[in-house]
Amino acid sequence: MRITLIAALLLASPAAAETIAIKAGRVITDAAKPALGPSTIIVTDGRITAINPASAPITSGARVIDQSTRTLSPGLIDSHVHLTGDPGLPFWREAVDSAELSVAYGLKNARITAKAGFTTVRDLGSARLAGFAVRDAINSGMFPGPRVLAAGAALSIVGGHGDVSGFAPVVNDALDQGNTCTGAVECAARVREASQRGADVIKFTATGGVLSQQGRGLDQHFTDDEMRAIVSTAHSLGLKVAAHAHGPRGIEAAARAGVDSVEHGSFTDEAGAKALAANKGWLVPTLLPFRATAERLGSGAYTPVVEAKVRAILERRGKQIIAARAAGARIAFGTDAGVFEHGRNGQEASDMVEFGGMTARDVLISATTGAAELLGLSSEIGTLEPGKAADIIATDGDPTADAKQLAQVKWVMARGKVID
Repeated sequence: MRITLIAALLLASPAAAETIAIKAGRVITDAAKPALGPSTIIVTDGRITAINPASAPITSGARVIDQSTRTLSPGLIDSHVHLTGDPGLPFWREAVDSAELSVAYGLKNARITAKAGFTTVRDLGSARLAGFAVRDAINSGMFPGPRVLAAGAALSIVGGHGDVSGFAPVVNDALDQGNTCTGAVECAARVREASQRGADVIKFTATGGVLSQQGRGLDQHFTDDEMRAIVSTAHSLGLKVAAHAHGPRGIEAAARAGVDSVEHGSFTDEAGAKALAANKGWLVPTLLPFRATAERLGSGAYTPVVEAKVRAILERRGKQIIAARAAGARIAFGTDAGVFEHGRNGQEASDMVEFGGMTARDVLISATTGAAELLGLSSEIGTLEPGKAADIIATDGDPTADAKQLAQVKWVMARGKVID
């Protein structure tokens, strides 16, 4: 009997793959192209297998999802988030909260982010291994959330943005993440160590930053040689490089070093924008923190050193986009979520239109095919077509005509699973 049962199990056919048919009023397959009319998207095992006219018959047994009053578009991509952090927490919590707690924050925020329509994110800074743990838990299917590419801790100069500061030296030492470097040789070593830990991308702080407790200015921190060492080492390992950069000369130096993206780029000038365009780099402008930090000014949320930096940068909102586009540099969508509440990511779109002069279609391109190219995932995401991941969002209106639709996503599928 036991042998017969085992034989039967071995001969049994594998479970049939689930097929889902999603009815749509309109389908934006590619943000740069005209939309299709009423259609049905067929999804099997998490991948798009067909996009048919609405009149085409649906395979028997398929599960039908009715979005026939809405526009379906490719899932959105946020190229700059911090899943393991929440805004508004006092800086000293860094010395109190455990890395394990930050993983819990990350899993919570990942689900919120996916529900907002963002089916892929690039996490550009987390404590120790927390970002990798969140990535692996989601990518393995244990928890709902977007596809995650993680950098881990950003590389920093000693005492600069990204290095622990604001505490007694003994506390700073205890919290040190081993992410600082001085000189080209040590910086190359830090990149290799990040690769060893499992980083999908290298992030370094080319300039000072706004929300850290250091008050060393917002321009270039790493030397030109150090930046070149970081970029060349990362590229030799097949890793892309994102450079946090606010000040103009730091932006220009990072672009000349060959970074794949400049993050924030607040004081981008003509020279920096031309260098970025010449090296085929991307600008990820992250405008929402301008709004979020302004909302908290004068509330006691920031220490005096941070508040001074916030006030210095507020007038720059959108100017980096205008400069970059004038020089021919490309724009990829990114928000810096974590500086503001996760789930508000889509509000970046209307700011890119209002302050950066982009059209709604430009913004959707930046959040789909553009960001997919930056992340090196164009073969997997960014458009809706057979063979690609079933990352799909639904909106009541047309996001190529109204950027605010990206903050009003009504339904989300990430890798073939509906995010509830």
